[in-house]
Amino acid sequence: MAYLVPSEFVGKMVDAGESKIFMSTRDTLIRAYMAGAILALAAVFAITVTVQTGSPLVGAMLFPVGFCMLYLMGFDLLTGVFMLTPLAWLDKRPGVTTGGILRNWGLVFLGNFAGALTVAFMMAFVFTYGFSTDPGIVGQKIAGIGEARTLGYAKYGLAGWLTIFVRGMLCNWMVSMGVVGAMISTAVSGKVIAMWMPIMVFFFMTFEHSIVNMFLFPSAMIMGGGFSIADYFIWNEIPTILGNLVGGFAFTGLTLYSTHVRTAPKRAIRLAA
Repeated sequence: MAYLVPSEFVGKMVDAGESKIFMSTRDTLIRAYMAGAILALAAVFAITVTVQTGSPLVGAMLFPVGFCMLYLMGFDLLTGVFMLTPLAWLDKRPGVTTGGILRNWGLVFLGNFAGALTVAFMMAFVFTYGFSTDPGIVGQKIAGIGEARTLGYAKYGLAGWLTIFVRGMLCNWMVSMGVVGAMISTAVSGKVIAMWMPIMVFFFMTFEHSIVNMFLFPSAMIMGGGFSIADYFIWNEIPTILGNLVGGFAFTGLTLYSTHVRTAPKRAIRLAA
């Protein structure tokens, strides 16, 4: 498993951020749609495993399979572009503007949401046999998660909102480490191992991931969760997205870039004659 040193893979991060900014609208939307759909399926898979085994750890250990699949296919998550695209601007790449970055974020958001929402409807259809019966135990679990992670935060007011924000920061610190993990090896096995570790951490710790939530909460509402669309956006999606943005860029992108691309001057060492 060939390993790239940080000075090499951080350069790849900047290149990746630049390429995403200039990607066509069509390709950006397709790649984002598929990423949202695959991650949603992975979330259903992990919740199903957790319910059937009674062990959240087992579900967390298996959830990264979806993340690995989507990144090996070259698809894009909003959490990943939050970390990568600003690096191209910091590096003063020609033609990179804040408008281009925001355009990329907006398109990836739309694609991720559409993909996750598609899977939400499909899985709700499966769980309810075409909306003809109550959802089974997995569907009930998803509905319960939706209520707990909207109304459960809302009862704490501003403190609850800030808690979601911090959980979103912690989430994308780990998830963006997974994105970087796909770049530190030239072998599939090395990429998968490097991606697997931080993604397992975020899922087991139940940190807030904006794209996973794009599936969980619409799915929960379809299957009887007792909260509204406004509850979902105000008490989860908006603070989660903001936290994901800050955490991924500040804790992963900026730190790696500042110490491996724009490094501090090396101290001169005088050797004795």
